[in-house]
Amino acid sequence: MKALVCNEFGPTENLTLEERPVPTPGKGEILIDIKAAGVNFPDVLTVQGKYQFKPELPFIPGAEVSGVVTALGEGVSSHKVGDKVVSMLQVGGFSEQCVSSEHSSFGMGKTMSFEQSAGFAITYGTSYYALKQQANIQPGETLLVLGAAGGVGIATIQIAKAMGATVIAAASTEEKLDFACEAGADMRINYSDENLKDKVKELTGGKGVDVIYDPVGGDFSEQAFRAIGWGGRFLVIGFASGPIPAIPLNLMLLKGASVVGVFWGAWVARFPLESRTNFDELIAMIDGGQFSPLVTEVYSLDDYKDAFASISERRAKGKVILSMG
Repeated sequence: MKALVCNEFGPTENLTLEERPVPTPGKGEILIDIKAAGVNFPDVLTVQGKYQFKPELPFIPGAEVSGVVTALGEGVSSHKVGDKVVSMLQVGGFSEQCVSSEHSSFGMGKTMSFEQSAGFAITYGTSYYALKQQANIQPGETLLVLGAAGGVGIATIQIAKAMGATVIAAASTEEKLDFACEAGADMRINYSDENLKDKVKELTGGKGVDVIYDPVGGDFSEQAFRAIGWGGRFLVIGFASGPIPAIPLNLMLLKGASVVGVFWGAWVARFPLESRTNFDELIAMIDGGQFSPLVTEVYSLDDYKDAFASISERRAKGKVILSMG
């Protein structure tokens, strides 16, 4: 099988396409003929050796796939050969076949394509966990989404609207904000030429926002937190801009607010049944027409450098997908 291999930690340009043997599913595992795989910012960090999880070299990156089950390992009862599935991995997704645990794989749903499904698990799983379990967002509350046009940003906007929240999208260009508003955002802030704190206060009538979703980090995190309302929840998703912000603790005291970490992968490992429930609820929303996962860029496996560049250079609007053809 063809696979994208990381032989040493470093820039994604150093990855190589190689022929690898097709893996054999072990006990409790399934073999998947991969149709598409989602590309995420953590994939870039994993290849660079900078992510929380550091795999042994060499390895095949890629943490979410969609495809068709072609073989079953011993004891598998939840899937059968021919099932169309979405699966979450630690590594192994950027290849033509992979093995995955039956418990981290689930049916695609009735309305999604392979490309939509491949970009669904991590972004929508992270965003729903953040809003449901960590923020306990309620209908009528106001949510500020930083990096609103990226994969997790768009997923968060769609889910938050389905949950009854009012959404303010913040991004660096008008083009990105147009895209975020097309996805459902109610209001917009261009933080390249508008003061984030002042604009949030203006849009909320001085009250501030109830929840902040921050996958960006850097200089805008503290600005955003200064615009949080009483009892607000600041969701720490990641640091796509690079620098990890240091927000003064007195701001939490003055606002009666909380800073909440969102490490979705660790939560899934600890609470697999709750994670399964979340995915069942998300698929029900999609099949019920409340929203449809957005895929904006699809690349062939041979064009992986372009796919990674779109993520690394923060040009991506929505989800980036590698298609295995």
